Amino acid sequence: MSGLWQDVKYGVRQMMRSPGFTVTAILTLALGIGANTAIFTVFNQVLLRMLPVEKPEELQQVTYTGTNMGRMSVFGGDSSMYFSYPMYKKLRDKNEAFRGLFANVETSVGVLVKNESESVDTEMVSGNYFQVLGVPAAAGRTLLPSDDVVKNGSPVVVLSDAFWKAKFAGDKGVVGSTLLVNGQPFTVVGVAPAGFSSAINGFRPKLFVPITMRAEVNPGLDDLDDERSMYLNVVGRLKPGVSAAAATAGLTVLWKQLRAEELARMHMHSAKFADRFVAKSEIKLVPDAKGFSPLRDQLQTPLKILMGMVLLLAAMTCMNLANLLMVRGAGRTREFAVRFALGAARGRIVQQMLVEGVVLGGLGGAIGLALAPTAATFLVRKITDSTGETAFKTMPDAWVLGFTLVLSLGISVLFSLAPAWQMMKPDMVESLKTKAGGMLGGAQRFRTAAIALQIGLSVLLLSGAGLFVRTLHQLKGQDMGLSTDHLVEFSVDTTLSGIPTTDTVAYQSRVRAALQALPGVKAVGGTTDQILAGNSSQGNITVEGYQPAPDENMDTEVAGVTPGYREALGISLLAGRDFTEADAKGAPKVAMINRSLAVKYFGSVEKALGHMITQGGGDKVKLDTQIVGVVADTKMRGVRAGTVPFLMQPFDQVSHGMEGMEYYVKTTQAPEAAENMIRGAVHGVDPKLIADSMKTMDEQIDSNISNERMIALLAACFAMVALLTTAVGLYGVLAFATAQRTREIGIRMALGAQRWGVVRMVLGDMAKVAGVGIVVALPVSVAVARQLKSQMFEVSAFDPITMAGCVVVTGVMVLVAAAIPARRAATVEPTEALRTE
Repeated sequence: MSGLWQDVKYGVRQMMRSPGFTVTAILTLALGIGANTAIFTVFNQVLLRMLPVEKPEELQQVTYTGTNMGRMSVFGGDSSMYFSYPMYKKLRDKNEAFRGLFANVETSVGVLVKNESESVDTEMVSGNYFQVLGVPAAAGRTLLPSDDVVKNGSPVVVLSDAFWKAKFAGDKGVVGSTLLVNGQPFTVVGVAPAGFSSAINGFRPKLFVPITMRAEVNPGLDDLDDERSMYLNVVGRLKPGVSAAAATAGLTVLWKQLRAEELARMHMHSAKFADRFVAKSEIKLVPDAKGFSPLRDQLQTPLKILMGMVLLLAAMTCMNLANLLMVRGAGRTREFAVRFALGAARGRIVQQMLVEGVVLGGLGGAIGLALAPTAATFLVRKITDSTGETAFKTMPDAWVLGFTLVLSLGISVLFSLAPAWQMMKPDMVESLKTKAGGMLGGAQRFRTAAIALQIGLSVLLLSGAGLFVRTLHQLKGQDMGLSTDHLVEFSVDTTLSGIPTTDTVAYQSRVRAALQALPGVKAVGGTTDQILAGNSSQGNITVEGYQPAPDENMDTEVAGVTPGYREALGISLLAGRDFTEADAKGAPKVAMINRSLAVKYFGSVEKALGHMITQGGGDKVKLDTQIVGVVADTKMRGVRAGTVPFLMQPFDQVSHGMEGMEYYVKTTQAPEAAENMIRGAVHGVDPKLIADSMKTMDEQIDSNISNERMIALLAACFAMVALLTTAVGLYGVLAFATAQRTREIGIRMALGAQRWGVVRMVLGDMAKVAGVGIVVALPVSVAVARQLKSQMFEVSAFDPITMAGCVVVTGVMVLVAAAIPARRAATVEPTEALRTE
């Protein structure tokens, strides 16, 4: 142990004698390890962390295969993950595989706390939610199965720990008090524990309310008894000794029985639909230890890409430091030769090199670990589009600390092995004769190969960064069919303020009038279907003169819109007319459609005008709505998504869904400057109204492509760091190699070689190494890009612009890194070089 401590002290003294090398090595390690730790922190939280509940490995999410019919409300995943409340109750009460089966869904409500109204994320849950998860209350009680019995009979709420502390200063006296939710009194019965957020990973609700209060929480959606309204996730805890396979088999039998009973209550269906609804439908269980997470589905591939990139960066860091240590070790060969001559064992010399490497790795790892939480917080805010409380923890936990420790030790040992191996068989006679060891054989070949590999990995990271930056440029530069400049968007949901649904249209009309009266406002439009937000509001339609094929999907994107909607968004009118104030309730029903719908059902834009269309299907549907206008196709669901058929109706002629309107305000002034004015106008209509989620349309687009922006930004940063570390390593190796060739260069110049010829020789040698690295890396980059095709947009795996840019940037880096050693070589004086040798 004393010998090890002596090696540590000696290693520290050696590092202090070479402060330039020491600082470079530690900063290089800090960047590589810090970047890895930050990405792994988020990677762990999003993809690896289990729910903080009792025995999470016992949880299984219930899904199904086969078709369905009815209203579907999806907040993540696909439609096979959602069930109606009646179906959930039957599965809960009749299954024999689960100790408990709970249901939940994301939503939002308006709350009034200390005379301030705000919209807060909320989770509607079944009464057994907390019991099945094994999560106790921090104060009061959790929701109980008795809260989930009578429709609208349990106006109770459980607060999240964060909301309790933020709004009530952690006062336990809040239990038993009344909280106004959507203007209705709810009793606070308890507070959730600090370590628990939700069974939906990445979701951070402020309130938990019973599903039986659906009509109060989501006014206008009184569908608690509707078996054709699917909106709930269902998760169960397996009974002891019951396997997932056995549970699946048992539930499938029950499922088919329940679906057959539902089918018998349907009025119209084809034989093909019936077959897929019952016979070909079955239950599938998905392990839910990590929780259902729409955010995880979105981030899984991007985070894996980023993790792969930072691991490449770690590999480059390791090789770079190995090269630098070999160069430094070659300069210490005389020192080690003396130690060998005095009887030092090879194992002790290797130990010395490893100890010095571990000390460097420990210092670099410590700095990287200190920087990682800040970088991880920045990353989480980018991927969740959040400026306040985030859904994920960014402080290192045991997993992150363990990862950082293993990474630091692993890199330390690996980059120490090369110089340690270099010292295993020194030529003591030659080493003692010279000031610096002349180790140009295997060690020099290793250094050259390592530099070529570093250059190749730099090209790989550069090409990835280039493709992602190009993807981001293509996404933002595409024609989305609308004008996004000087456009503010926000939502007004009258139900969050306790306004009766019968007054919804009147209130929304007053809001629109108040906005139109503001100075600098060019146009105001409202819709029930927010655009570019990943939302989908679909309905079945019937088209005059069109006979659908059996089981043809007639679903179309539908929305109620106000006059001015098209003008505010800058959507082109291709034929017919726009909606006007005359298209009110009681007037003949009219509709506008987009080009895709017109071409699909009528063959052309012009032929669609005057035809009748309506929502719904079947023989008894009444064609009572006339198409009066056709507009250009626009991006509706997302920047990446294609255009879809779209049907618009005047908001006053729509029977439901007007409670929550998304407004778009076109201004002459900068949109950010108009936001306070807009909030004031909404507040002036009614102080209880909330102008929620206000942002510019450019911010909405940035939010829609946040993953692509995050990957492009971080990939570019990693590529720049990779170039920098490669340049440092390249310079170190070249400087050493040039110094080793001083005698050779002196002889060349004594025999008449020109200084430019010496520069060309040094640069030429490095150009060969760089050329090999680039030639090998380019096809590898193309192969990797093909595997990441799903993350790119209108960019090919072999993008000439990107590849040419990679070669140019790498070439410039090699030229700059090699320029100083080449210049030094050219200034060698032949007489001095020969004398020193």
